[in-house]
Amino acid sequence: MKATKKVAVILTGLAVMVLVSGCTDWKKKYEALNVEHENLKGLYDNCVATSGQATGMADELASCRAQVQDLTAQLEGGQPKTTGFEGMDQSYDPSTGDITVTLPNALLFDSGKVTLKSTTVSQLDEIISVLRERYAGKEVDIVGNTDTDPIKKSKWQDNWQLGSERALAVVRYLQGKGVNATELRAVSCGEYRPLGTNKTQNRRVEVVVHTR
Repeated sequence: MKATKKVAVILTGLAVMVLVSGCTDWKKKYEALNVEHENLKGLYDNCVATSGQATGMADELASCRAQVQDLTAQLEGGQPKTTGFEGMDQSYDPSTGDITVTLPNALLFDSGKVTLKSTTVSQLDEIISVLRERYAGKEVDIVGNTDTDPIKKSKWQDNWQLGSERALAVVRYLQGKGVNATELRAVSCGEYRPLGTNKTQNRRVEVVVHTR
């Protein structure tokens, strides 16, 4: 029982440390977490050898190990070995820990429309699955981007509104599929964050996962 109490104390400290955000010194956090991991591993091995009270500790140890690996990747400034979004158009920003998945508007919407195509939401469903399995509790921005063509034949006032409505359509779809609404945010960049001169490429919706 003493070993179990020690484990509880270590896990409590670990939870507090993982929840710290903002101006955290990642190197110090990594070193402290690594120490906690080694302590936890030692207590786990001791429990297995002496008392058999290791139920549930294996999962906690695996979780701690995964956090050490993630922090190692962040300190090295590289992309995590896997994000869950493999096979999609994704990018990773090591300075912020943000993962961005880009979806062309043509995949989701007809020209000038903000209603999701029923035949092309399967990729959104894949994204939802990854969010549930790997990023539960993380904030997610849905960003609508348009080209520079002026609004002429639709009811939208400008490209700001068109980008907003498309971002909202995706947010509502994710919420309807069970993604926590408190973790979602709809954002419009209108025509003002182009990827280049290719108009088709600029018409896109981005799913930005804030992993830190």
